[in-house]
Amino acid sequence: MLRVRVQHADTTVVQLPNEVDYDNASDIGTWCEDLIKDGCRTLVLDASEVQYLDSSGISLIITLSRTLDDHAGTLRLAALGDHYQQVWRVLGLDTLLPVFPTVQAALEGRVAGARADDTEALDHA
Repeated sequence: MLRVRVQHADTTVVQLPNEVDYDNASDIGTWCEDLIKDGCRTLVLDASEVQYLDSSGISLIITLSRTLDDHAGTLRLAALGDHYQQVWRVLGLDTLLPVFPTVQAALEGRVAGARADDTEALDHA
């Protein structure tokens, strides 16, 4: 279901499946929460393969973000498709959790359009 693409120190990159919906959001959440319990403090969700994301998937992402906040960590959402980026903005979620254009940008803490000094501010937020 989920694939760990990178795991180093307290950072993990997880490849989300093609569909993140009611049928699998709970399992994805449990799996990611286990990573957090095991010490993951920067969780990057690679959404590059996501073709379908429903409200359960969106709720999952918000819940994971809050869980990581409670553990002094951060959730970074990367490579979300154009359609879902638009949905993200319409819902106002881009102010809560920005979408990174690539996994590499998420690992470096660079949001689209951010200047170098903005990146430093994100790393210390």
